[in-house]
Amino acid sequence: MANLVNLENVSKSYGTTSVLEAVSLGIGDRDRIGVVGRNGGGKSTLLRMITGAEPPDTGRSTATGGLQIASVDQAGHLNAGSTVRDLVVGDAAEHVWAGDAAVREVLTGLGLAALGLDTLVDRMSGGERRRVSLAAALVTDADLLVLDEPTNHLDIEGVTWLAEYLNRRRGALLAVTHDRWFLDAVCTRTWEVIDGSVRSFDGGYAAYVLARAERDRQASASEARRQNLLRKELAWLRRGPPARTSKPKFRIEAAEALIADVPPARSAVELRALSAKRLGRTVYDVEDVTLAVGSGDSARTLFSGATWHVGPGDRIGIIGVNGSGKTHLLRLLAGELAPDAGKVVIGQTVRVGYLSQNVTELPSQLRVIEAVTEVRSTAVLGGVEQSASQLAERFGFANERQWTPVSDLSGGERRRLQLLRLLLTQPNVLLLDEPTNDLDTDTLAELEDLLDSWAGTLVVVSHDRYLVERVCDSTVALLDDGSIAALPGGIDEYLRRRAADLRAAEQASQPAVGKTGKPAKPAGKSDPRAARKELSRLEREISKLDRREAELHQALAEHATDYARISELDTELRAVLESKDAAEHSWLELSEEL
Repeated sequence: MANLVNLENVSKSYGTTSVLEAVSLGIGDRDRIGVVGRNGGGKSTLLRMITGAEPPDTGRSTATGGLQIASVDQAGHLNAGSTVRDLVVGDAAEHVWAGDAAVREVLTGLGLAALGLDTLVDRMSGGERRRVSLAAALVTDADLLVLDEPTNHLDIEGVTWLAEYLNRRRGALLAVTHDRWFLDAVCTRTWEVIDGSVRSFDGGYAAYVLARAERDRQASASEARRQNLLRKELAWLRRGPPARTSKPKFRIEAAEALIADVPPARSAVELRALSAKRLGRTVYDVEDVTLAVGSGDSARTLFSGATWHVGPGDRIGIIGVNGSGKTHLLRLLAGELAPDAGKVVIGQTVRVGYLSQNVTELPSQLRVIEAVTEVRSTAVLGGVEQSASQLAERFGFANERQWTPVSDLSGGERRRLQLLRLLLTQPNVLLLDEPTNDLDTDTLAELEDLLDSWAGTLVVVSHDRYLVERVCDSTVALLDDGSIAALPGGIDEYLRRRAADLRAAEQASQPAVGKTGKPAKPAGKSDPRAARKELSRLEREISKLDRREAELHQALAEHATDYARISELDTELRAVLESKDAAEHSWLELSEEL
């Protein structure tokens, strides 16, 4: 199998900093490769050399003739004045792209049909612009997709949809991502960018952790702490949900030998008992709370008579679609918002630490070590008293980096510093809003290790499925009815319930059929939620008609001399095409209205 792209002994430096040194690798036409490594370690640089956006200083980059590459970078640059339609479907006539099931699926799966095809990208949020860039890449027939953090700004449903779509898609994939669930669900190889080199491992994240643990088992004593952390992570992977080890298959004997003496990640009973001593009986009681946002035509009710109890030692993950009110719920708990009706009772001993998505609250005029000692010079984390310098190093700031001005830090480094300062305040309740944003996989493992021994109440909002399943003991969802629903079956139950709700909504919104056989005009702007559900129903219906049309064409070819059968097939084909045309017309009309 010939490689699509080859890098031969390439090196890259910026000033006096060497990022990649003598790297040689190749990408096959069926490879699905995940790229991991420390922030600033050269992952994005590697992607730019593979796409040809940036040449190496030395060495050679070659690609097969006629290779088509579609890429999405973290910056998400889009042409000013462009619309979703311009960037995703271009100049294609509506009947052409609307008849393409793959294009419709991408627009619906990424929520762009509901956003509006004629919406200007200039008015969009960063997350919405990111989804437009991703859609523009996915609808192409590229031989190689190169994606830099593709799951950023997607909710759990969006990440699940993207994984399923990429697994069905033909062609090669190269993705930089910190989403460990995504790595396991999609990737068959993992590249680790470390110390200027690229190390290749078979399989996704679970197999990568095993291979690193095996490698580090043979390392020197100075690497003992890193080895133990990896072994702990591996133990959780092996003891966790069965799906964790199903792709790829573990080498069972090697894994069991490595984790034989590793205890469970945490003792829920012990931590709950310690937390009860610190917090008492009451942490939060949300009682019959109603909260609306916006005004006029844009008003939305997020919570309607919602009731919820959070106790000492609870470790709860909150999930829901983007815009469902997850951040508003955390702000209610933090006391930053007041409900329109009902009340939020906060325990008298609660000392909350709230990690928002905003990193501008850091003291930009200080250096890293000064920003740490400003909060506390020593702290007990994980049962061990550590100095400010030791804590900073644990959060990925080596000695020389500790004297860097906060204003010069990258997004990931600022997030790490924000987390460290929050933990140093010694809270007994942690409210974390998307804590994985901009963090690499090693830093996430460090954070999870700290949270394992943290005796307090933990409430996490995250689209990172791996993190939620790793650090939380229970999960709740924000649903369309304004309630806070417990999910005994975790995220899998949530996805099943969402799918069932969508199917029920589709059946309830089946349009009336007149004498012409065409569907009645669907709901529009007067009922946006019903309209979005109708779009999804039409998408499914058109896909079914696509499949039936293909089957009928195949049958016509097989019965070329059976004129009676041809007449029957031709009659059915005309009916299918008429129904498909009507459904596509409704889909287009509804997309325009939204």
